[in-house]
Amino acid sequence: MTTLVRTEEETLLADAARGFLDEAAPITHLRGLRDEGRTHDPALWKAMADMGWTGVLVPEAAGGSDMGHAAANILAEEMGRTLVTSPFISTAVIAATALRQVSDDRANAALRQIADGSVTYALAVDEGAKFAPDAVELQASQEGNGFKLSGSKRFVVDAGQADRLLVLARSQDGLTLFDIPSDRAGITRTARSVIDSRDAADIEFDAVEATGDDVVGNIDDGLTVLKPALEAGQAALAAELTGLAAGAFGRTVEYLKERKQFGVQIGMFQALQHRAAHMWCESEVTASAVLHAGRKLDEDPQNATLAVSLAKARATDTAQLTVREGVQMHGGIGMTDAFDMGFYMKRARVAAEWLGDYGHHAAVVANLRWGAEA
Repeated sequence: MTTLVRTEEETLLADAARGFLDEAAPITHLRGLRDEGRTHDPALWKAMADMGWTGVLVPEAAGGSDMGHAAANILAEEMGRTLVTSPFISTAVIAATALRQVSDDRANAALRQIADGSVTYALAVDEGAKFAPDAVELQASQEGNGFKLSGSKRFVVDAGQADRLLVLARSQDGLTLFDIPSDRAGITRTARSVIDSRDAADIEFDAVEATGDDVVGNIDDGLTVLKPALEAGQAALAAELTGLAAGAFGRTVEYLKERKQFGVQIGMFQALQHRAAHMWCESEVTASAVLHAGRKLDEDPQNATLAVSLAKARATDTAQLTVREGVQMHGGIGMTDAFDMGFYMKRARVAAEWLGDYGHHAAVVANLRWGAEA
């Protein structure tokens, strides 16, 4: 039976991660990167690699720690508390999970590079306004023993700084996943201005050459490799949103204790206490759903879809509730750039859309729970 309580080892991991990130990457770190026009801190990524975080899902034989999805989600949750900006989910979670589905020397070499922090990845799937892997139209036209990739991808998270791209393309009889360098001839990356100050780009592929060696898994069967990676990324993103909600909630509670009206702490007002209690309850239920998703991915990955989509839907809803309430309870200061609550709201809004929004995952949950009965 899946337990919804952290083990002692998981608690120690969370405490260690929180201690490191509170010092190395508080929200002031994100603010500084934004003000400098940067979206990535190579020194922070190296520190994460040195601690083994980049190899959390990489097999030990490839130089990783192979701690599992529950552990990866713990790290993502702690990053969410202080809005850490890094390619952790794109590289250490999504790319690592995709590559470990393939047992060949090329994939093992790539996993080693992920584990030591020397290579970062971005996942190029989305082409429209919404997450829809099945609707990919970027063409992979076969030419001789290779392919030519032509088309475009939109809102590719971490693409501006990524060394390599995982690209899902439509081949002759299905979808094929490619692993190619981001600077290959014919690739044009255009940075997007995103409200959460993270790295994202649109990418154009103009007859980009790809060989059979660039294919991850089998031709025309890319989703078999990509599906576990997408679910791993969705669970980790749900964990980040859970941490984000916890960080925003903590700041709101602190403000309720400090701010006074008519000589009384506003946290003494019963109406605000009720709203704070509601946020806490929602956060606790969501944290359980995220923990369950991580456990399911570790113990029964073939049947983890329901748990993952439930976690992503709940985490999206809870994070947005918490940041809305946080801004309102802070009053006018909550709307100013000088205060950190706005950063939480912006990140919650962007993370809600990445890898499937609330509507997408709610539909998945509904179909899996009730579709078979209809």
